[in-house]
Amino acid sequence: MARSMVAAAIAILLASVGSATAQDWPTRPINLVVPYAAGGPVDTVARILAARLGEVLGQQVVIENVGGAGGMTGAARVAKAPPDGYTVLLSGSAVLAIIPTLYKKPLYDPVNDFAHVALFSDSARVLLTRKDFPASNLSEFVVYAKANQARLQYGSAGAGSGMHVCALLLDTAMGTRITHVPYRGSAPAMQDLIGGRIDYVAEQISTALPLIEGNAVKAIATLGIDRAPGLETLATAQELGLPGLDCGAWGALSFPKGTPEAIVLRLAEASNAAVDTPSVRERYKGIGVTVPAPERRTPEYLAKLVPGEIARWAGPIKASGVSAD
Repeated sequence: MARSMVAAAIAILLASVGSATAQDWPTRPINLVVPYAAGGPVDTVARILAARLGEVLGQQVVIENVGGAGGMTGAARVAKAPPDGYTVLLSGSAVLAIIPTLYKKPLYDPVNDFAHVALFSDSARVLLTRKDFPASNLSEFVVYAKANQARLQYGSAGAGSGMHVCALLLDTAMGTRITHVPYRGSAPAMQDLIGGRIDYVAEQISTALPLIEGNAVKAIATLGIDRAPGLETLATAQELGLPGLDCGAWGALSFPKGTPEAIVLRLAEASNAAVDTPSVRERYKGIGVTVPAPERRTPEYLAKLVPGEIARWAGPIKASGVSAD
């Protein structure tokens, strides 16, 4: 009897301490893990969001770039971190929806290893070629790719990244098998594209826009259902005769599993306030990124979205026959 009373008292004390901790959160800087190299599209949107998040929360949000394995290395780090609210993963469709099928032994379970917080961005992809690539439109690109597939190369941010899987879908749609060159992030892949060392990439609009405007690369088509902000005059691959190419990417925040619900809800609230800030929306618009509708920016929505997206991407990945160790 005495033991049970003591146990109950301890449980109540721990619950009250946990509640107080959640209510006071954050009391120190927050570590925001971006699972890609600095300078890429995910890093770009992360830095815009982190600056405003820090203002909303009253604590600095420190970005830590942990690249490798298409984003899996950084995500696994967060999955194993203490669930105290001070380590957050900023990732999205590639890390949470594509890697689980592509890798034979993924380092984390995107459904069960995280307390998902909220979506904060939507972004399209665009097919970019080196500046001197012989084709200037999609029909010419497909013809050239089919005739020269043995010697063409496309780059990506790593096996399993959104860039990689989108290029796989393009391969399937064209009926080709182009050589994949993985990099440790989008930025080095784009550097080699600009330098003419690879032939093309399927990059997010946020990174692509300034390079297109500066004539450093050539834009062939957008790779989503709708035309992209900032590239409204560039037709989609679906419009141009390659149906089924929907490579849209979404961005999300996630805590390690077990993070107190009050902290999850507080970060979701802060994230929503950040992306509703006019200056943040304007900067996102300038790099071709849109903000999801409010009903899509909740923990409940993201928790349902992740398994649904895993199922959606599993089909084309398995059909391609591509896997990574």
